[in-house]
Amino acid sequence: MTLLQGLAVTLMMALAPVVYAGEATTMNSGLSEGYASTDDGARIHYLQAGRDSAAPALVLIPGWTLTASLWREQLQRFSDHRRVIAVDSRSQGASSIMLTGNTPERRAQDLHELLASLHVDRYVLVGWSQGAQDVAAYVQQFGTGSLAGVVFVDSPVSAGNNELDLRKAFSKAILTGLSRYAADPADYSAGMVRSIFLHPPADIEAVIAQARRTPPAVGAAMLVSDIFGADRRPALQKIDRPALVVASASSPLLDAQKQMAESIRGAVFITLPNTRHAVFVDEPKAFDGALASLLRAADSTHM
Repeated sequence: MTLLQGLAVTLMMALAPVVYAGEATTMNSGLSEGYASTDDGARIHYLQAGRDSAAPALVLIPGWTLTASLWREQLQRFSDHRRVIAVDSRSQGASSIMLTGNTPERRAQDLHELLASLHVDRYVLVGWSQGAQDVAAYVQQFGTGSLAGVVFVDSPVSAGNNELDLRKAFSKAILTGLSRYAADPADYSAGMVRSIFLHPPADIEAVIAQARRTPPAVGAAMLVSDIFGADRRPALQKIDRPALVVASASSPLLDAQKQMAESIRGAVFITLPNTRHAVFVDEPKAFDGALASLLRAADSTHM
């Protein structure tokens, strides 16, 4: 697919009917879903479980082209004592496909507007993969006043164009992958999704179909902006809340994640063996245990 074809597909999908913002719709297993509109016309889809309580809400952000539904175990596990919200980032999942704003900085603003519309004023942000960039961008723009804690999942915060010098092999792999993505986006998306799980979910074909919904022209722009668009490391110095960095023991960026944790005051760093990139799907019990510890620290800080 050419760039112009990709943009045409993007425009057609952006104009397709979507559910309008309003009251959440109840789903199975105690989940509900809804949409919130942003100031630039995007409609952001979210899943939620639980109800408002004294405990800070838990907000879960997915990776590149992926969907909030991957967090379903955490939505159920942590909703007994707090509100849990999983977000479909713009141009992903059931959210609007947008021609503009496909950057961590704009997604952070989307998140801020979404949480305001839901009247959530205290929360823990959990960003996986691309979502880690969104968490850093959020801290850069909005500070930590509303945060009770932060979690980075299997991704270091980007160094912007410094990545080309700091992580040459990684940068080369990303740029090579972009060429493959442009040549055969359906095959690339399927291979990418399958590669991130050691224990694939039962609905992996649906996950692949959702990843393919992001048009390749948009997906490529997102990936470049995520990794090379801005140096988000200064945000780490602003974090003054309980922080957790969870990495797959097999991550090629394990050392970078450890260094990131060391640059955040008081951050806890853990590795999970027997996992690939989607650590919270491959080892939910271990991941949830680490997240529960972070939440206890966040709850006690909030009280």
